[in-house]
Amino acid sequence: MEITYTRVSDYLLPDIRLSEPPPELAKPIGRYGQLRQKYLRGHRAITYSSLLLSERLYPHLREVDETANERRQRGVPEEIILSVLVYE
Repeated sequence: MEITYTRVSDYLLPDIRLSEPPPELAKPIGRYGQLRQKYLRGHRAITYSSLLLSERLYPHLREVDETANERRQRGVPEEIILSVLVYE
């Protein structure tokens, strides 16, 4: 794999591009996925960056959102869902 660079002032920055997401990932992320994304971005920046650059962030957020919604439908209190799935 060849890495190309773009000169910005005195710096060479790598040209990093994410691949196009599959159509099933194009649907919006729900409430719990968005909360998880906000938490990762604000409190776990390295994990957030790692997931983003490896293109595993959105599947992870979708999984968290789906699991949280399933548990909510089964009657699990929201405080438990937030503490276990979103802010762990």
